Amino acid sequence: MRASFLFLCLLLFGCQDQSVREHIKLTGHTMGTHYNITLSAVAGEPLQADAQALQEAVDAEFRYLNQVFSIYIEDSELMELNRAEIGQWLSISEPLMDVLQLSQDISARSGGAFDVTIMPLVRFWGFGPDPGPAQTPGASEVDALRSRVGYQHLELGEGQARRLADISIDLGGVAKGYSADWMLRMLEQRGFENILVEIGGDLAVKGEAPRGGPWRLAIEQPSMLRGEARLVVSLTDQGLVTSGEYRNFYELDGERFSHTIDPTTGYPVRHRLVSVSVIAPTAAEADAWATAMSVLGEERGMALAEREQLPVYMVLIQDEGFADQHSSAFERFRQQTL
Repeated sequence: MRASFLFLCLLLFGCQDQSVREHIKLTGHTMGTHYNITLSAVAGEPLQADAQALQEAVDAEFRYLNQVFSIYIEDSELMELNRAEIGQWLSISEPLMDVLQLSQDISARSGGAFDVTIMPLVRFWGFGPDPGPAQTPGASEVDALRSRVGYQHLELGEGQARRLADISIDLGGVAKGYSADWMLRMLEQRGFENILVEIGGDLAVKGEAPRGGPWRLAIEQPSMLRGEARLVVSLTDQGLVTSGEYRNFYELDGERFSHTIDPTTGYPVRHRLVSVSVIAPTAAEADAWATAMSVLGEERGMALAEREQLPVYMVLIQDEGFADQHSSAFERFRQQTL
């Protein structure tokens, strides 16, 4: 589950600030969450757009992407790949190929911390379509499922993909980010220059905000209640994703189980990292890296961030509350701590 981003009136639109440019907001529901899109006029120019036609076009694109990526739609393109015979090549669409190529790259660079073949474990632990275990499972059960996980068992060819073993793919750690990028490109092709797309907390932005200048965005304070900002960053032509551990969990036999599963162990993660925010050239990259960092925890995750020169901001839990730390590449994005 992604931490929500706060679209604060003060940050985005300046409340009663008369200098705010003409803009359009589109909202709706997709991929099990909500989306928000803001289109802002170029300075000194009117925003010539049919909001209703745009809403219909956006919703049509989201329906298409959902049909590609969803594990909840039995005849989705992804589920067809998951059901294909082992070793059988299957022609796949541009979006699915893009996501799988990116995923394989980040899987290798993260040492397997990010792995889209984790679906058997996600379902087993109750964070997919199926209920979780009624009692804490034994190691043999987890090990049996872990043997079905491994990005090395997915092979990509020219417009094709195939499974080399009995793996199942879940794109929950990257599809929303990619869809934000896809929607931004679609709106860019329609002539818009200043765009913000947010899908369940995964953000892609281009150009300038309605107030002019970069988009100033607030990262949420880790809390069971929504609505409090912790940090403000300024972005343009980039993606930003926050992965949070503080809402999507359950307790079983007195233990707390996080929705983030470590592909290398088969178990939900246990560390002090409460949330991690990643800035990248695209929201898809930020999405996948945020998932990898959530798996690795604060020490290994920050070491990876420094090695990859990624702008990363982490919030850790400690006895007296929360503490934060960030990578050296994040410093230039930091605006203020709230």
